[in-house]
Amino acid sequence: MTGPAAGAAPGPPDRGVRARLGRWRDWLIAYGWLVLVWNLLWGEVSWGNLLGGLLVAGVVLVFFPLPPVTFGGRLRLRGLLVFGVRFVVELVQASLHVARIAVQPGYVPRSAIVAVRLRIPTDLNLALTAEALSLVPGTLIVEVDRAGGRLYVHVLDVRRPADLTAAREQVRALERRIIAAVGSTAEVRRMRSEPAEKESS
Repeated sequence: MTGPAAGAAPGPPDRGVRARLGRWRDWLIAYGWLVLVWNLLWGEVSWGNLLGGLLVAGVVLVFFPLPPVTFGGRLRLRGLLVFGVRFVVELVQASLHVARIAVQPGYVPRSAIVAVRLRIPTDLNLALTAEALSLVPGTLIVEVDRAGGRLYVHVLDVRRPADLTAAREQVRALERRIIAAVGSTAEVRRMRSEPAEKESS
């Protein structure tokens, strides 16, 4: 019996090892996001909030395990920067808008619920888009249709049909920025090639 040929390339890494490494990577990503969300909900980053987030995130992942969400994208510095700047701008604008409504005498704002179908209906994109929308004053996620890839968003101060269209476009623009920041190459290409779906109120 002859041994392996001299100079032969080593075989591929063990699939079991790669699968375990992938699960650990996904677990760490989920852990980091939970810690970040915890600090955002408290409104400030401090040592107490950081330690509390680490503890709460660990408890959630150990005792209430989330369904596996595989991260197949890549982090893009330019996309992350654009997302961060735009998110802060929209946060300030929405806060000023809500504050104006609150102090305007006799003004009663009308609200509406709009359905928006995301073009990348993965669990991760649904979660990231819904979380980012919930952090903006004046918008609230009412329901997530996982099977249909839709978000049902409660929008404040709707006065005309154009406001509904603008609300949907805001959600779709947010999704584009998220995919541009952390999406895979295929997802970025799909966002650029597929037109947005028209939906009724």
